[in-house]
Amino acid sequence: MRVLAVIPAYNEEACIEGTVTNLVATCPEIDYVIINDGSKDRTKAICEERGFNCVSLPVNTGLTSGFKTGMKYAAYHGYDAVVQFDADGQHLPQYIPDMARAMQEQGANIVIASRILAGEAPTGARNLGSKLISWLIKMTTGTVITDPTSGMRMYDRSLIETFAKSFDLAPEPDTVAMLARKGAKVVEVPAHMQDRQGGTSYLDFTNSMRYMLRTCFSILMFQWFR
Repeated sequence: MRVLAVIPAYNEEACIEGTVTNLVATCPEIDYVIINDGSKDRTKAICEERGFNCVSLPVNTGLTSGFKTGMKYAAYHGYDAVVQFDADGQHLPQYIPDMARAMQEQGANIVIASRILAGEAPTGARNLGSKLISWLIKMTTGTVITDPTSGMRMYDRSLIETFAKSFDLAPEPDTVAMLARKGAKVVEVPAHMQDRQGGTSYLDFTNSMRYMLRTCFSILMFQWFR
């Protein structure tokens, strides 16, 4: 199975080199493409200096558009699966083969790397938000997802095409819920993750709360009518 790691990156000069170097060293059989989403720092320059496989967008378009660009790349080059892989170093590449194996052996359309199954969990308000999202997904789809906010997800060929052709599907928990409701099989594998390896996340407390509320509302309302 040919797997492509899609790495959206926006202002990740502190992390991108280490993230890609670790991915290539750990999983040399996995191809990757960095989607430089109009970064204003040295992200693009570092990718060019190191000869990384990178597609640079002229302006910042956001995660949804950046990820769609990666899916279009995967569809064009005929990959069997795409793994969403953060540029900030939080995701560990050694779990990608486990995800690919689960996809093949269990016939999954989506495989999620679960911190919960590995004995980890978000803390404080994020933990409560994650549990609420899990409950809403179970209530609306019947699918149990222990770690819905994990950003390390693998999608099969059929969903590569779906994301590539859609105009508004975001790589987020509400989209996973919608796809599960429409029949996609979702499985999880245990995976540890680490802290961001540099730079600053936009998900401070306030933005985290907004993210959780938006996701819950989308699962309950907007996604139901799609």
